Amino acid sequence: QVQLVESGGRLVQAGGSLRLSCAASGRTFSSLAMGWFRQAPGKEREFVAAISRSGITTYYTDSVKGRFTISRDHAKDTVYLQMNSLKPEDTAVYYCAADGSAGWNPYVVDDYDYWGQGTQVTVSS
Repeated sequence: QVQLVESGGRLVQAGGSLRLSCAASGRTFSSLAMGWFRQAPGKEREFVAAISRSGITTYYTDSVKGRFTISRDHAKDTVYLQMNSLKPEDTAVYYCAADGSAGWNPYVVDDYDYWGQGTQVTVSS
């Protein structure tokens, strides 16, 4: 069983930066494709960013391209989401997710096998 623990969410002013972390355990980290999703009140959970098992390939939703960067550290079994130029519309609970099976679609919520508990990001205007 894979455990994912997110951290780093907090209140920040518009234009500011945050780095979210997600520590994974319970399975060889390099066997997991990783993603970040977010869910705002009253809205469905949506894809934000993802990174392949090797870390070579990354994926982003259009609204965060150029502002957010996903990365992974295999020595620390941790995936990061660096968020710059934050906007009030980025306010949401951010979830880390992992996929350990073949045939991974990084954009699809149901393709992920494991989820963290979420961390709140609030961007004030």
